[in-house]
Amino acid sequence: MTDLLRRPTATTGKVHDITVASARGPQSADWGYVGFGLHRLAPGDTVTDQTGDREVILVLVEGRADVQAAGQDWGEMGDRLDVFDRTPPHCLYIPGNEDWTATAITSCTLAVCTAPAKGDYPARRLGPDGISLTPRGKGTNTRYINNIAMEDRDVAGSLLVTEVFTPSGHWSSYPPHRHDEDDFPNMTYLEETYYHRMNPAQGYGHQRVFTDDGSLDETLSVQNHDVVLVPRGHHPCGVPYGYEMYYLNVMAGPLRKWRFNNHPDHDWIAKRDAP
Repeated sequence: MTDLLRRPTATTGKVHDITVASARGPQSADWGYVGFGLHRLAPGDTVTDQTGDREVILVLVEGRADVQAAGQDWGEMGDRLDVFDRTPPHCLYIPGNEDWTATAITSCTLAVCTAPAKGDYPARRLGPDGISLTPRGKGTNTRYINNIAMEDRDVAGSLLVTEVFTPSGHWSSYPPHRHDEDDFPNMTYLEETYYHRMNPAQGYGHQRVFTDDGSLDETLSVQNHDVVLVPRGHHPCGVPYGYEMYYLNVMAGPLRKWRFNNHPDHDWIAKRDAP
């Protein structure tokens, strides 16, 4: 199994823990910015953690939970019991050096997106208000986006977070593109994780991670609750007919801007489909 594909380590509890080296412990990913954790909780289960030198965005992927963070009681969060309802998620930004606790009210899937804490951003709700489902692409490249914290929302110092729903038989993150050079405004260096879900749950999809020079070229078969790491290179994904794909993207790097280059062989598709 390639190191870019991370299967869940369990069916309940903390099933993913993708970390970078910090004062809190060693790294599990060979990079320096993006962290990602996933908890699958039963009603009454509680998760407590500290942000330390990281900023955090909690995403209630599914279910409801009572949340306390940064000295405030945020009350009950979450109203999407099935991620494929495509409704906007409830999300919370938590700055560095703060505590947080989430207690599941229903069965709950809680994503913990982290990156280095920068700037002076207060704890705040990021959704569902301010998030609306937006189509992107044409034909079988059509997908639907819930932008949680992209650069048009000045809500974080490092994190860029978004949800994508890819219909049956469609492609996503396509044409192939990369953001692996610190060369703003032409391109920004951003590490990225993809947390995948399938509908129906026994489905699968494919994601290819590859560089222009061929030094990295991995094609991964992803299943429900898998995570793919994208340290560099292009990273398109697709889902077969009969199944629908969701993924939660987390990106971070030296600069909180998303600038990418399409693969030169396939850039004509983007130019053809441009409005």
